[in-house]
Amino acid sequence: MERNSLDAIYQQYMKDVYRYLLSLSRDHHIAEELVQETFYRAYLFLEQCREEKIKPWLFKVAYNAFIDFKRREKRSDAKETDFFEQLADGNTPETELMRQEYWDGMERTIAGLPDNQKQALLLYDFHQLSYKEAADVMEISLSHFKILLFRARQKLRQNRERNDVD
Repeated sequence: MERNSLDAIYQQYMKDVYRYLLSLSRDHHIAEELVQETFYRAYLFLEQCREEKIKPWLFKVAYNAFIDFKRREKRSDAKETDFFEQLADGNTPETELMRQEYWDGMERTIAGLPDNQKQALLLYDFHQLSYKEAADVMEISLSHFKILLFRARQKLRQNRERNDVD
């Protein structure tokens, strides 16, 4: 069969091949891609096909293209949609400004705390030392450290509530 008759073959069998691949893949876009791959392969090996066996041969080429696609799909590391949503930066200028205002307010509140409460808060909440380690750093008892931390957090909460009301 001649290479220039591929256009006639395409016109005659494209819809059948497409429907076949659509039923295999259940995805319109994949089926279209595989139809292109099928007819590309048909173009390369058209001389090897006998004219009376063209439709079954095209279906075999289509099936092989589908199998190859499935194998490539297994090898590729497909990610769930949640993965790509996490990649997207959801920060808008508004959210960034609000976050910056929040942290500026926190810094002012923390700066306004008494030194021992500020140190307790920074050691435990920001630097993530244990109660015991932070109390040892401050050279105070564990119970005194917990009281300082409680009071510091209480002032932060009050400041946040005040800002939420405003």
